[in-house]
Parts: sequence; C-alpha cells; structure tokens
Amino acid sequence: MNKGLNTIGMCKCANKISYGETLIKDIKKGNVSLVVICSDTSDNSKKKIIDKCNFYKCEYVIAYTQVEVCKVIARVDVVSAIGIKDSNLAKKLKENIEREGDVDGKKQ
Repeated sequence: MNKGLNTIGMCKCANKISYGETLIKDIKKGNVSLVVICSDTSDNSKKKIIDKCNFYKCEYVIAYTQVEVCKVIARVDVVSAIGIKDSNLAKKLKENIEREGDVDGKKQ
C-alpha cells in the first residue's frame, strides 16, 4: 500500500473522514479541507462533487480507485469520494498523492 492510502487509513482511524451525503453537507458547512474523488467515479458524480467543491472553494484531487479507497476505509459499499476533515492530514495526503504521481487532475 502506498503512503497516500496509508494517510487515508490514518484519517479513518482518527474519525476525520466523511463520505456520501454527509460529504456534501460537510463541504457546504466548510468542514472539509480536501476532497479525494475516486478516478473511476462516474462522470455525473464527479461533476456534482467538483461543482460543490468549486462553489464552496474546497480543494479536491482525483486519485485512487473506488476499490482501493473502500478497502482502506473498511466500507463494503461503493464510495465515490471522501472528504478529509483535518487540515494537517489533508495537507500530508495531498503531498503524498502528488509525490507518488497518483493524481489524474487537481483543483486548488
């Protein structure tokens, strides 16, 4: 497993992750520092999440697959995106993703 996924695992253990409808609510409230959108998420879902991030000025990256993310956060059902609630962990995750070159696209 790479360092980026390990960082996501740490975020899960620290209870600093949101996903699903909670993610959208947390983006609106400004509780999310970084959104990680899975690379194999449908175009419709990507657009919805990216539009929310742009409107509420939340940073996002597109990286990893849904299977990788679900395995790390111990979810059985599919997760299209996750939000990192801790700014320090979000910064570390972004650095790890960029260092490993796992980013498909990013917005700052």
